[in-house]
Amino acid sequence: MSNPRWYRSLYWRIALGLIAFLAIMLAAEGGIFLWMTDRIAGSMPARSPRRLAALVASDLGTALTANNRLDIDDYIREQFGQTLQTFVVIMRDGQILANHDDVPPQLLDAVRAELEFIETRGPRRFGRRGAWGEGLDPGDRPPGLRRAEGVPRPRRGEFVPIFVAGEPVGRVVVLPGGPPFSRIVRQFGPTIALVATSVLVVGTTLIALVVFGPARRRLKAVQGATDRLGAGDLDARAPEQGGDEVTAVARSFNRMAEELSIRTRALEAADTTRRQLLADVSHELMTPLTAMRGYLETLSMSELEIDPTTRERYLQIVSEETLRLERIVGDLLDLARLEGGGTTMRQERVDVAALFERVAARHERELRQRNVRLEFHVGAGAENVTGDPDRLEQALQNLAANGLRHTPDGGLIMLTSTSDRGGVRLTVRDTGPGIPPAHLPLIFERFYKADAARKAAGGSGLGLSIVKAIVERHGGTIAARNDNGAVFDIVLPASSRHDTSN
Repeated sequence: MSNPRWYRSLYWRIALGLIAFLAIMLAAEGGIFLWMTDRIAGSMPARSPRRLAALVASDLGTALTANNRLDIDDYIREQFGQTLQTFVVIMRDGQILANHDDVPPQLLDAVRAELEFIETRGPRRFGRRGAWGEGLDPGDRPPGLRRAEGVPRPRRGEFVPIFVAGEPVGRVVVLPGGPPFSRIVRQFGPTIALVATSVLVVGTTLIALVVFGPARRRLKAVQGATDRLGAGDLDARAPEQGGDEVTAVARSFNRMAEELSIRTRALEAADTTRRQLLADVSHELMTPLTAMRGYLETLSMSELEIDPTTRERYLQIVSEETLRLERIVGDLLDLARLEGGGTTMRQERVDVAALFERVAARHERELRQRNVRLEFHVGAGAENVTGDPDRLEQALQNLAANGLRHTPDGGLIMLTSTSDRGGVRLTVRDTGPGIPPAHLPLIFERFYKADAARKAAGGSGLGLSIVKAIVERHGGTIAARNDNGAVFDIVLPASSRHDTSN
Protein backbone atom coordinates (compact mmCIF):
# COMPACT_ATOMS: atom_id res chain seq x y z
CA MET A 1 0.00 0.00 0.00
CA SER A 2 1.43 3.35 -1.02
CA ASN A 3 1.66 5.92 1.76
CA PRO A 4 -0.42 9.08 1.30
CA ARG A 5 1.42 12.21 0.32
CA TRP A 6 2.29 14.37 3.29
CA TYR A 7 0.18 17.33 2.20
CA ARG A 8 -2.85 15.05 1.87
CA SER A 9 -2.32 13.37 5.22
CA LEU A 10 -5.18 13.69 7.66
CA TYR A 11 -2.73 14.43 10.47
CA TRP A 12 -1.17 17.26 8.48
CA ARG A 13 -4.60 18.62 7.68
CA ILE A 14 -5.48 18.62 11.36
CA ALA A 15 -2.18 20.29 12.22
CA LEU A 16 -2.54 22.89 9.48
CA GLY A 17 -6.13 23.48 10.54
CA LEU A 18 -5.06 24.12 14.11
CA ILE A 19 -2.26 26.40 12.93
CA ALA A 20 -4.73 28.31 10.78
CA PHE A 21 -7.09 28.52 13.75
CA LEU A 22 -4.32 29.88 15.96
CA ALA A 23 -3.38 32.36 13.22
CA ILE A 24 -6.98 33.55 13.06
CA MET A 25 -7.07 33.83 16.84
CA LEU A 26 -3.84 35.82 16.90
CA ALA A 27 -5.07 38.10 14.12
CA ALA A 28 -8.34 38.63 15.96
CA GLU A 29 -6.51 39.31 19.21
CA GLY A 30 -4.27 41.78 17.39
CA GLY A 31 -7.30 43.54 15.98
CA ILE A 32 -8.97 43.58 19.40
CA PHE A 33 -5.78 44.95 20.95
CA LEU A 34 -5.58 47.78 18.42
CA TRP A 35 -9.24 48.55 18.90
CA MET A 36 -8.90 48.41 22.67
CA THR A 37 -5.82 50.62 22.53
CA ASP A 38 -7.78 53.24 20.67
CA ARG A 39 -10.71 52.95 23.07
CA ILE A 40 -8.49 53.02 26.14
CA ALA A 41 -6.59 55.98 24.73
CA GLY A 42 -9.89 57.76 24.39
CA SER A 43 -10.89 56.69 27.89
CA MET A 44 -7.60 57.87 29.36
CA PRO A 45 -6.85 61.18 27.57
CA ALA A 46 -3.87 62.02 29.78
CA ARG A 47 -0.90 59.98 30.86
CA SER A 48 -0.89 61.10 34.49
CA PRO A 49 -3.49 62.21 37.06
CA ARG A 50 -1.93 65.69 37.15
CA ARG A 51 -2.35 66.15 33.42
CA LEU A 52 -5.87 64.72 33.54
CA ALA A 53 -6.80 67.19 36.26
CA ALA A 54 -5.27 70.07 34.27
CA LEU A 55 -7.11 68.96 31.12
CA VAL A 56 -10.47 68.75 32.88
CA ALA A 57 -9.93 72.07 34.66
CA SER A 58 -9.00 73.84 31.41
CA ASP A 59 -11.97 72.30 29.57
CA LEU A 60 -14.43 73.29 32.33
CA GLY A 61 -12.97 76.80 32.55
CA THR A 62 -13.40 77.27 28.81
CA ALA A 63 -16.96 75.90 28.90
CA LEU A 64 -17.99 78.07 31.89
CA THR A 65 -16.50 81.14 30.26
CA ALA A 66 -18.58 80.47 27.17
CA ASN A 67 -21.76 79.67 29.15
CA ASN A 68 -22.07 80.86 32.74
CA ARG A 69 -25.33 78.91 33.08
CA LEU A 70 -23.75 75.62 32.06
CA ASP A 71 -25.08 72.48 33.78
CA ILE A 72 -21.73 71.31 35.00
CA ASP A 73 -22.94 67.84 36.04
CA ASP A 74 -24.40 67.05 32.59
CA TYR A 75 -21.37 68.50 30.87
CA ILE A 76 -18.92 66.42 32.92
CA ARG A 77 -20.83 63.19 32.31
CA GLU A 78 -21.25 63.90 28.61
CA GLN A 79 -17.64 64.90 27.97
CA PHE A 80 -15.82 62.67 30.45
CA GLY A 81 -18.25 59.82 31.12
CA GLN A 82 -16.12 57.43 29.06
CA THR A 83 -12.92 58.42 30.84
CA LEU A 84 -11.84 55.45 32.97
CA GLN A 85 -10.11 57.53 35.64
CA THR A 86 -12.53 58.99 38.20
CA PHE A 87 -12.16 62.64 39.14
CA VAL A 88 -14.16 65.01 41.36
CA VAL A 89 -14.93 68.66 40.71
CA ILE A 90 -15.34 70.87 43.81
CA MET A 91 -17.13 74.09 42.98
CA ARG A 92 -16.85 77.21 45.14
CA ASP A 93 -20.60 77.15 45.81
CA GLY A 94 -20.23 73.75 47.46
CA GLN A 95 -21.17 71.48 44.55
CA ILE A 96 -19.26 68.22 44.41
CA LEU A 97 -19.48 66.59 40.98
CA ALA A 98 -17.86 63.44 39.53
CA ASN A 99 -17.70 61.78 36.10
CA HIS A 100 -18.68 58.38 37.60
CA ASP A 101 -21.21 57.36 40.22
CA ASP A 102 -18.88 54.91 41.90
CA VAL A 103 -16.39 57.35 43.35
CA PRO A 104 -13.55 55.56 45.17
CA PRO A 105 -13.58 56.12 48.97
CA GLN A 106 -9.98 57.35 48.84
CA LEU A 107 -11.02 60.13 46.49
CA LEU A 108 -13.95 61.11 48.73
CA ASP A 109 -11.62 61.24 51.72
CA ALA A 110 -9.26 63.53 49.80
CA VAL A 111 -12.16 65.81 48.85
CA ARG A 112 -13.49 66.00 52.41
CA ALA A 113 -10.03 66.74 53.78
CA GLU A 114 -9.48 69.46 51.20
CA LEU A 115 -12.84 71.08 51.95
CA GLU A 116 -12.18 70.97 55.69
CA PHE A 117 -8.75 72.42 55.25
CA ILE A 118 -10.06 75.23 53.06
CA GLU A 119 -12.88 76.04 55.44
CA THR A 120 -10.56 75.96 58.47
CA ARG A 121 -7.47 77.75 57.17
CA GLY A 122 -7.74 78.63 53.58
CA PRO A 123 -10.04 81.65 53.39
CA ARG A 124 -8.51 83.40 56.40
CA ARG A 125 -4.85 82.88 55.69
CA PHE A 126 -4.51 82.37 51.93
CA GLY A 127 -7.28 84.62 50.72
CA ARG A 128 -9.13 83.78 47.54
CA ARG A 129 -6.03 82.99 45.59
CA GLY A 130 -4.47 80.88 48.31
CA ALA A 131 -7.63 78.90 48.93
CA TRP A 132 -8.79 78.34 45.30
CA GLY A 133 -5.71 79.26 43.34
CA GLU A 134 -2.67 77.13 42.87
CA GLY A 135 -2.45 75.27 46.15
CA LEU A 136 0.82 74.99 47.96
CA ASP A 137 2.21 71.75 49.22
CA PRO A 138 1.85 71.84 53.01
CA GLY A 139 5.54 71.22 53.43
CA ASP A 140 6.32 74.32 51.35
CA ARG A 141 4.11 76.72 53.34
CA PRO A 142 5.69 79.21 55.72
CA PRO A 143 5.80 78.06 59.37
CA GLY A 144 3.05 80.46 60.41
CA LEU A 145 0.69 79.12 57.75
CA ARG A 146 0.96 75.43 58.53
CA ARG A 147 -2.28 73.77 59.59
CA ALA A 148 -3.24 73.92 63.23
CA GLU A 149 -3.57 71.02 65.62
CA GLY A 150 -6.68 68.94 65.05
CA VAL A 151 -7.13 69.97 61.41
CA PRO A 152 -6.71 66.89 59.18
CA ARG A 153 -4.06 67.09 56.55
CA PRO A 154 -5.49 66.61 53.03
CA ARG A 155 -4.83 63.16 51.53
CA ARG A 156 -2.38 63.06 48.70
CA GLY A 157 -3.92 63.85 45.34
CA GLU A 158 -3.74 66.13 42.36
CA PHE A 159 -5.64 69.45 42.87
CA VAL A 160 -5.92 71.79 39.89
CA PRO A 161 -8.01 74.99 40.05
CA ILE A 162 -10.67 75.95 37.55
CA PHE A 163 -10.42 79.58 36.40
CA VAL A 164 -13.15 81.67 34.84
CA ALA A 165 -12.07 85.16 33.79
CA GLY A 166 -8.99 84.81 35.93
CA GLU A 167 -10.94 83.93 39.06
CA PRO A 168 -10.82 80.45 40.64
CA VAL A 169 -14.30 78.89 40.77
CA GLY A 170 -13.46 75.34 41.74
CA ARG A 171 -10.95 72.56 41.78
CA VAL A 172 -10.46 69.23 40.02
CA VAL A 173 -9.28 66.43 42.28
CA VAL A 174 -7.65 63.29 40.83
CA LEU A 175 -6.02 60.53 42.87
CA PRO A 176 -2.63 59.16 41.81
CA GLY A 177 -2.64 55.78 40.00
CA GLY A 178 -4.73 54.39 37.15
CA PRO A 179 -8.39 53.48 36.97
CA PRO A 180 -9.63 50.42 38.90
CA PHE A 181 -9.33 47.11 37.05
CA SER A 182 -12.95 46.22 37.78
CA ARG A 183 -14.10 49.24 35.77
CA ILE A 184 -11.95 48.20 32.81
CA VAL A 185 -13.45 44.69 33.00
CA ARG A 186 -16.99 46.01 33.20
CA GLN A 187 -16.51 48.37 30.30
CA PHE A 188 -14.54 46.20 27.89
CA GLY A 189 -15.14 42.67 29.18
CA PRO A 190 -18.44 42.00 27.36
CA THR A 191 -17.05 43.22 24.06
CA ILE A 192 -13.89 41.15 24.39
CA ALA A 193 -15.90 38.08 25.43
CA LEU A 194 -18.27 38.49 22.47
CA VAL A 195 -15.43 38.85 19.96
CA ALA A 196 -13.49 35.93 21.47
CA THR A 197 -16.59 33.71 21.43
CA SER A 198 -17.31 34.65 17.82
CA VAL A 199 -13.73 33.85 16.79
CA LEU A 200 -13.90 30.52 18.65
CA VAL A 201 -17.20 29.58 17.01
CA VAL A 202 -15.98 30.57 13.55
CA GLY A 203 -12.64 28.75 13.99
CA THR A 204 -14.33 25.62 15.31
CA THR A 205 -16.81 25.65 12.45
CA LEU A 206 -14.05 26.06 9.87
CA ILE A 207 -12.03 23.17 11.36
CA ALA A 208 -15.14 20.99 11.47
CA LEU A 209 -16.02 21.77 7.86
CA VAL A 210 -12.53 21.69 6.37
CA VAL A 211 -10.76 19.01 8.44
CA PHE A 212 -13.14 16.73 10.28
CA GLY A 213 -16.22 17.01 8.06
CA PRO A 214 -14.75 15.38 4.91
CA ALA A 215 -12.92 12.73 6.95
CA ARG A 216 -16.12 11.87 8.84
CA ARG A 217 -18.15 11.59 5.62
CA ARG A 218 -15.57 9.31 4.01
CA LEU A 219 -15.27 7.18 7.15
CA LYS A 220 -19.06 6.84 7.17
CA ALA A 221 -18.84 5.70 3.54
CA VAL A 222 -16.25 3.07 4.50
CA GLN A 223 -18.44 1.97 7.40
CA GLY A 224 -21.45 1.71 5.07
CA ALA A 225 -19.47 -0.38 2.59
CA THR A 226 -18.35 -2.64 5.46
CA ASP A 227 -21.93 -3.12 6.61
CA ARG A 228 -23.09 -3.93 3.07
CA LEU A 229 -20.25 -6.41 2.60
CA GLY A 230 -21.09 -8.05 5.91
CA ALA A 231 -24.73 -8.30 4.79
CA GLY A 232 -23.67 -10.25 1.71
CA ASP A 233 -23.25 -7.53 -0.93
CA LEU A 234 -20.02 -8.67 -2.58
CA ASP A 235 -20.01 -5.62 -4.86
CA ALA A 236 -19.84 -3.16 -1.93
CA ARG A 237 -16.88 -0.82 -2.31
CA ALA A 238 -15.71 2.28 -0.43
CA PRO A 239 -14.96 5.53 -2.33
CA GLU A 240 -11.26 6.17 -2.84
CA GLN A 241 -11.29 9.93 -3.45
CA GLY A 242 -8.48 11.89 -1.81
CA GLY A 243 -5.01 10.87 -0.79
CA ASP A 244 -4.97 10.70 3.00
CA GLU A 245 -5.17 7.90 5.57
CA VAL A 246 -8.91 7.47 5.06
CA THR A 247 -8.28 6.81 1.38
CA ALA A 248 -5.58 4.27 2.30
CA VAL A 249 -8.08 2.49 4.57
CA ALA A 250 -10.67 2.55 1.76
CA ARG A 251 -8.17 1.05 -0.70
CA SER A 252 -7.24 -1.70 1.75
CA PHE A 253 -10.91 -2.43 2.34
CA ASN A 254 -11.62 -2.56 -1.39
CA ARG A 255 -8.72 -4.96 -1.97
CA MET A 256 -9.98 -7.16 0.84
CA ALA A 257 -13.53 -6.99 -0.55
CA GLU A 258 -12.28 -7.87 -4.04
CA GLU A 259 -10.31 -10.87 -2.78
CA LEU A 260 -13.25 -11.98 -0.65
CA SER A 261 -15.55 -11.60 -3.64
CA ILE A 262 -13.24 -13.65 -5.84
CA ARG A 263 -12.92 -16.38 -3.24
CA THR A 264 -16.64 -16.44 -2.56
CA ARG A 265 -17.47 -16.69 -6.24
CA ALA A 266 -14.80 -19.36 -6.61
CA LEU A 267 -16.40 -21.31 -3.77
CA GLU A 268 -19.81 -20.88 -5.36
CA ALA A 269 -18.43 -22.02 -8.70
CA ALA A 270 -16.70 -24.96 -7.03
CA ASP A 271 -19.90 -25.89 -5.26
CA THR A 272 -21.83 -25.66 -8.54
CA THR A 273 -19.14 -27.71 -10.26
CA ARG A 274 -19.26 -30.30 -7.48
CA ARG A 275 -23.02 -30.61 -7.76
CA GLN A 276 -22.80 -30.81 -11.54
CA LEU A 277 -20.00 -33.37 -11.28
CA LEU A 278 -22.08 -35.53 -8.95
CA ALA A 279 -25.01 -35.31 -11.34
CA ASP A 280 -22.82 -36.09 -14.36
CA VAL A 281 -21.03 -38.95 -12.65
CA SER A 282 -24.34 -40.39 -11.53
CA HIS A 283 -25.70 -40.12 -15.05
CA GLU A 284 -22.59 -41.57 -16.70
CA LEU A 285 -22.39 -44.46 -14.25
CA MET A 286 -26.11 -45.14 -14.36
CA THR A 287 -26.11 -45.69 -18.12
CA PRO A 288 -23.80 -48.77 -18.21
CA LEU A 289 -25.15 -50.03 -14.90
CA THR A 290 -28.71 -49.90 -16.20
CA ALA A 291 -27.70 -51.74 -19.38
CA MET A 292 -25.77 -54.36 -17.41
CA ARG A 293 -28.63 -54.88 -14.99
CA GLY A 294 -31.16 -55.27 -17.80
CA TYR A 295 -29.16 -57.84 -19.71
CA LEU A 296 -28.19 -59.74 -16.56
CA GLU A 297 -31.82 -59.91 -15.43
CA THR A 298 -32.76 -61.17 -18.87
CA LEU A 299 -30.05 -63.84 -18.75
CA SER A 300 -31.11 -64.90 -15.23
CA MET A 301 -34.72 -65.62 -16.24
CA SER A 302 -35.01 -69.43 -16.14
CA GLU A 303 -38.37 -69.49 -17.87
CA LEU A 304 -36.97 -67.55 -20.85
CA GLU A 305 -35.47 -69.61 -23.63
CA ILE A 306 -32.39 -67.83 -25.02
CA ASP A 307 -30.44 -69.29 -27.86
CA PRO A 308 -26.66 -69.49 -27.50
CA THR A 309 -26.03 -66.78 -30.08
CA THR A 310 -28.30 -64.30 -28.29
CA ARG A 311 -26.83 -65.26 -24.92
CA GLU A 312 -23.34 -64.72 -26.25
CA ARG A 313 -24.34 -61.30 -27.64
CA TYR A 314 -25.88 -60.29 -24.32
CA LEU A 315 -22.77 -61.33 -22.42
CA GLN A 316 -20.63 -59.39 -24.90
CA ILE A 317 -22.73 -56.25 -24.27
CA VAL A 318 -22.42 -56.72 -20.52
CA SER A 319 -18.65 -57.12 -20.91
CA GLU A 320 -18.43 -53.94 -23.02
CA GLU A 321 -20.49 -51.96 -20.53
CA THR A 322 -18.28 -53.28 -17.72
CA LEU A 323 -15.19 -52.07 -19.58
CA ARG A 324 -16.89 -48.73 -20.21
CA LEU A 325 -17.72 -48.43 -16.52
CA GLU A 326 -14.13 -49.27 -15.67
CA ARG A 327 -12.86 -46.59 -18.06
CA ILE A 328 -15.18 -43.97 -16.55
CA VAL A 329 -14.08 -44.81 -13.01
CA GLY A 330 -10.44 -44.88 -14.05
CA ASP A 331 -10.70 -41.54 -15.84
CA LEU A 332 -12.45 -40.00 -12.81
CA LEU A 333 -9.69 -41.19 -10.51
CA ASP A 334 -7.04 -40.03 -12.95
CA LEU A 335 -8.66 -36.58 -13.29
CA ALA A 336 -9.01 -36.26 -9.52
CA ARG A 337 -5.32 -37.03 -9.03
CA LEU A 338 -4.29 -34.55 -11.73
CA GLU A 339 -6.45 -31.70 -10.50
CA GLY A 340 -5.71 -32.37 -6.84
CA GLY A 341 -1.96 -32.52 -7.33
CA GLY A 342 -1.81 -36.11 -6.14
CA THR A 343 0.23 -37.24 -9.14
CA THR A 344 3.94 -36.46 -9.32
CA MET A 345 4.99 -35.05 -12.66
CA ARG A 346 8.44 -36.01 -13.84
CA GLN A 347 10.50 -33.32 -15.48
CA GLU A 348 12.49 -34.81 -18.32
CA ARG A 349 13.68 -33.71 -21.71
CA VAL A 350 11.13 -35.17 -24.14
CA ASP A 351 11.80 -35.68 -27.85
CA VAL A 352 8.72 -34.36 -29.62
CA ALA A 353 9.28 -36.46 -32.77
CA ALA A 354 9.44 -39.67 -30.71
CA LEU A 355 6.29 -38.57 -28.92
CA PHE A 356 4.44 -38.16 -32.22
CA GLU A 357 5.70 -41.55 -33.44
CA ARG A 358 4.29 -43.32 -30.37
CA VAL A 359 0.92 -41.64 -30.91
CA ALA A 360 0.87 -42.77 -34.55
CA ALA A 361 1.83 -46.34 -33.58
CA ARG A 362 -0.94 -46.48 -30.95
CA HIS A 363 -3.65 -45.74 -33.56
CA GLU A 364 -2.01 -47.46 -36.53
CA ARG A 365 -4.57 -50.29 -36.82
CA GLU A 366 -7.64 -48.05 -36.77
CA LEU A 367 -5.99 -45.58 -39.12
CA ARG A 368 -5.35 -48.35 -41.64
CA GLN A 369 -8.86 -49.75 -41.31
CA ARG A 370 -10.49 -46.37 -41.99
CA ASN A 371 -7.90 -45.18 -44.50
CA VAL A 372 -7.14 -42.11 -42.38
CA ARG A 373 -3.69 -40.63 -42.67
CA LEU A 374 -1.77 -39.33 -39.63
CA GLU A 375 1.10 -37.04 -40.43
CA PHE A 376 3.38 -35.07 -38.18
CA HIS A 377 5.94 -32.33 -38.53
CA VAL A 378 8.49 -30.95 -36.04
CA GLY A 379 9.59 -27.37 -36.67
CA ALA A 380 12.97 -25.83 -35.98
CA GLY A 381 13.47 -24.83 -32.37
CA ALA A 382 10.56 -27.05 -31.25
CA GLU A 383 12.31 -30.42 -31.14
CA ASN A 384 12.12 -30.83 -27.35
CA VAL A 385 9.89 -30.00 -24.41
CA THR A 386 10.34 -30.58 -20.72
CA GLY A 387 7.80 -32.60 -18.79
CA ASP A 388 6.45 -36.03 -17.93
CA PRO A 389 6.71 -38.10 -21.15
CA ASP A 390 3.94 -40.51 -20.14
CA ARG A 391 1.46 -37.75 -19.28
CA LEU A 392 2.30 -35.73 -22.39
CA GLU A 393 1.79 -38.84 -24.50
CA GLN A 394 -1.54 -39.46 -22.73
CA ALA A 395 -2.68 -35.93 -23.59
CA LEU A 396 -1.73 -36.29 -27.27
CA GLN A 397 -3.27 -39.78 -27.42
CA ASN A 398 -6.58 -38.42 -26.14
CA LEU A 399 -6.54 -35.57 -28.66
CA ALA A 400 -5.62 -37.94 -31.51
CA ALA A 401 -8.35 -40.39 -30.48
CA ASN A 402 -10.86 -37.55 -30.32
CA GLY A 403 -9.82 -36.37 -33.78
CA LEU A 404 -9.95 -39.91 -35.15
CA ARG A 405 -13.51 -40.37 -33.91
CA HIS A 406 -14.67 -37.27 -35.78
CA THR A 407 -12.58 -37.59 -38.94
CA PRO A 408 -14.37 -39.24 -41.85
CA ASP A 409 -12.82 -42.19 -43.67
CA GLY A 410 -10.05 -41.10 -45.95
CA GLY A 411 -9.43 -37.99 -43.85
CA LEU A 412 -6.24 -36.55 -42.31
CA ILE A 413 -4.96 -35.97 -38.79
CA MET A 414 -1.97 -33.65 -38.51
CA LEU A 415 0.41 -33.34 -35.53
CA THR A 416 2.79 -30.35 -35.63
CA SER A 417 5.33 -28.80 -33.31
CA THR A 418 6.39 -25.16 -33.72
CA SER A 419 8.26 -22.56 -31.69
CA ASP A 420 5.95 -20.05 -30.04
CA ARG A 421 7.27 -17.01 -28.12
CA GLY A 422 9.96 -18.87 -26.27
CA GLY A 423 7.76 -21.96 -25.83
CA VAL A 424 6.63 -24.90 -27.94
CA ARG A 425 3.21 -25.18 -29.58
CA LEU A 426 1.88 -28.72 -30.15
CA THR A 427 -1.08 -28.75 -32.54
CA VAL A 428 -3.51 -31.59 -33.26
CA ARG A 429 -5.63 -30.92 -36.35
CA ASP A 430 -8.29 -33.09 -38.03
CA THR A 431 -10.45 -32.79 -41.16
CA GLY A 432 -13.73 -33.53 -39.44
CA PRO A 433 -16.82 -31.32 -39.24
CA GLY A 434 -15.27 -29.14 -36.55
CA ILE A 435 -16.78 -27.97 -33.29
CA PRO A 436 -19.92 -25.80 -33.29
CA PRO A 437 -18.97 -22.32 -32.02
CA ALA A 438 -21.52 -22.52 -29.21
CA HIS A 439 -19.73 -25.57 -27.82
CA LEU A 440 -16.13 -24.30 -28.02
CA PRO A 441 -16.06 -22.70 -24.51
CA LEU A 442 -17.49 -25.88 -22.95
CA ILE A 443 -15.68 -28.80 -24.54
CA PHE A 444 -13.14 -29.08 -21.71
CA GLU A 445 -15.88 -29.49 -19.10
CA ARG A 446 -16.32 -32.89 -17.48
CA PHE A 447 -18.75 -35.19 -19.28
CA TYR A 448 -19.59 -32.50 -21.80
CA LYS A 449 -20.49 -33.95 -25.19
CA ALA A 450 -21.60 -31.86 -28.11
CA ASP A 451 -24.13 -33.79 -30.13
CA ALA A 452 -22.54 -32.76 -33.43
CA ALA A 453 -18.87 -32.74 -32.48
CA ARG A 454 -18.08 -35.17 -29.68
CA LYS A 455 -20.77 -37.80 -29.92
CA ALA A 456 -19.01 -41.13 -29.90
CA ALA A 457 -19.75 -44.56 -28.59
CA GLY A 458 -17.67 -45.67 -25.70
CA GLY A 459 -16.30 -42.25 -24.74
CA SER A 460 -16.30 -41.31 -21.06
CA GLY A 461 -16.63 -37.58 -21.67
CA LEU A 462 -13.52 -36.97 -19.55
CA GLY A 463 -10.77 -37.19 -22.18
CA LEU A 464 -10.49 -33.47 -22.92
CA SER A 465 -10.79 -32.60 -19.22
CA ILE A 466 -7.84 -34.89 -18.52
CA VAL A 467 -5.85 -33.29 -21.36
CA LYS A 468 -6.46 -29.83 -19.91
CA ALA A 469 -5.40 -30.96 -16.42
CA ILE A 470 -2.18 -32.50 -17.78
CA VAL A 471 -1.28 -29.39 -19.77
CA GLU A 472 -1.95 -27.06 -16.84
CA ARG A 473 0.15 -29.24 -14.53
CA HIS A 474 3.01 -28.66 -16.98
CA GLY A 475 2.52 -24.90 -16.78
CA GLY A 476 1.00 -24.70 -20.27
CA THR A 477 -2.29 -23.75 -21.88
CA ILE A 478 -4.70 -25.46 -24.27
CA ALA A 479 -7.29 -23.97 -26.60
CA ALA A 480 -9.67 -25.25 -29.26
CA ARG A 481 -10.70 -23.62 -32.53
CA ASN A 482 -12.02 -24.44 -35.98
CA ASP A 483 -9.99 -24.28 -39.20
CA ASN A 484 -11.39 -26.71 -41.81
CA GLY A 485 -11.88 -29.08 -38.91
CA ALA A 486 -11.16 -29.09 -35.19
CA VAL A 487 -7.79 -27.71 -34.06
CA PHE A 488 -6.34 -28.11 -30.55
CA ASP A 489 -3.31 -25.99 -29.63
CA ILE A 490 -1.12 -26.85 -26.63
CA VAL A 491 1.52 -24.30 -25.63
CA LEU A 492 4.23 -25.56 -23.26
CA PRO A 493 7.27 -23.75 -21.84
CA ALA A 494 10.50 -24.45 -23.71
CA SER A 495 12.99 -26.87 -22.22
CA SER A 496 15.51 -24.05 -21.61
CA ARG A 497 12.98 -22.20 -19.42
CA HIS A 498 11.15 -25.09 -17.73
CA ASP A 499 13.80 -27.77 -17.29
CA THR A 500 13.82 -28.81 -13.62
CA SER A 501 15.09 -32.34 -14.07
CA ASN A 502 18.10 -33.59 -12.17
